[in-house]
Amino acid sequence: MKRTEQLQQAKTDKIWDVVIIGGGASGLGIAVDAATRGYSTLLLERVDFSKGTSSRSTKLVHGGVRYLAQGDVKLVREALRERGRLAKNAPHLFKSESFIIPGEKWWTAYYYTLGLKIYDALAGKLSIGRTKYLNRHQANEELAGVKPEKLNNAVCYYDGQFDDSRLAINLAQTAIENGATAVNYCGVIGLDKNTQGKVCGVKVKDMLDGEEFDVKAKCIINATGVFTNEINKMDNPTVGDTIVPSQGIHLVIDREFLPGNSALMVPKTSDGRVLFAVPWHDKLVVGTTDTLVQEAEYEPKPLEQEVDFILKTAEDYLIKAPTREDVRCVYVGLRPLAAPKDSNQSTKEVSRSHKVEISSSGLVDIIGGKWTTYRQMAEDTLDAAIKANLLPSKNCCTENLRIHGYASADWSTYLGFYGSDRQYIEILAKENPEYAEKIHPDYPFFVAEVIWAVREEMAQTLEDVLARRVRLLFLDARAAKEVAPKVAAIMAKELNKDDAWIADQVQRFQTLAEQYYFAS
Repeated sequence: MKRTEQLQQAKTDKIWDVVIIGGGASGLGIAVDAATRGYSTLLLERVDFSKGTSSRSTKLVHGGVRYLAQGDVKLVREALRERGRLAKNAPHLFKSESFIIPGEKWWTAYYYTLGLKIYDALAGKLSIGRTKYLNRHQANEELAGVKPEKLNNAVCYYDGQFDDSRLAINLAQTAIENGATAVNYCGVIGLDKNTQGKVCGVKVKDMLDGEEFDVKAKCIINATGVFTNEINKMDNPTVGDTIVPSQGIHLVIDREFLPGNSALMVPKTSDGRVLFAVPWHDKLVVGTTDTLVQEAEYEPKPLEQEVDFILKTAEDYLIKAPTREDVRCVYVGLRPLAAPKDSNQSTKEVSRSHKVEISSSGLVDIIGGKWTTYRQMAEDTLDAAIKANLLPSKNCCTENLRIHGYASADWSTYLGFYGSDRQYIEILAKENPEYAEKIHPDYPFFVAEVIWAVREEMAQTLEDVLARRVRLLFLDARAAKEVAPKVAAIMAKELNKDDAWIADQVQRFQTLAEQYYFAS
């Protein structure tokens, strides 16, 4: 997957069947679906694949226990079905994780066990594990690190866990292998319309060299998530907002705070939300919050009250209470929620289901949704475009489509996340002893992964590598800041860049990394 080749294809003077704006979960899913249906497909991403919301999730592939409690059975059933499909189609990225809900009162576990049996039943043949009641002894054994007074009993259920931006890269590779063109660092700066006022193309800017070019298309899909309103205003400057951004933060801490193999799920926190503490890449991801914000941006900042809320809830449950000094990384994502009809509605009440809207000019919007249902969102989006006569009718064929990297899960090494690509990275490391060196003494990542990211995964910047190809920024922001000069020098050699490029990349990345931890 080479950017230069993809960019050349994007510039060809042809009329594409489908042009997708946005390279996050929605856009990449649509690219895979469109390409496998046989449409000529181009995906344009303004920054890097999954730069925004799609790399900042809670790392869960789940049906949504909370949605079941709200009575949204249709959404839960859909999500559980898609969870099962992802487990089958990308086993190298999907891990079945046990989640334990602590029972402080005698009746708590019985109550949740009943609800979660329904959750299991809704999954049907695609179930990944059966809910079970845990007595006091079992609960304390499974959740070492949680205060015993919180564990009079417990209930254990199963959900999926994954690496979000690694799935994004694999989807880009899958789309390209099926005939699509996908380019990062290509921003859409305008829409073209024909004499009937229908959208028929986009104006594109190469964000790396500044060159602008035009692309023609039969169907243009706005899959920009929290930036949906921005593209819609290019279509119609007077249109109202269709999405509202809601901010969620996560704190990453060491596994010693919850040393077992199970994740903790707190079903009702002080503000009525759900809180997770999930093992991920040998760390613990704790979150999340849900705060409406005014502006959509690529690097949203955590609010003091959000950090305090997570630390306070963690302190309520964990024997050893984490402090700000213990936080290895704080990352912030924005959810693209469908704008509520009632301005007084809270974010908890805004539906997490997705919807497809088509403007009078023919611009297709995919709004809302979540990683778990990305495949279904893609299918629904293209089916809606067909129904609106923007595309000839062709059937979806992604239900059983293997994602790039498909291989049996191997959790004995973090390299298992690469699936079938792992062998090539290991060959690189064997062929050149320099490539076998670690990039940081405390973490397993090694130089061959940086080389692979540049050669085969379209990484263009230091941030692409340290945030989204290897996940060091999200695991330990200080460590990522430390290795920036070393990794930039390795990349410069591969990309044929000079010392000025290295200095610029290091300065930009280190400034960014400082937003991901608390200064001591």
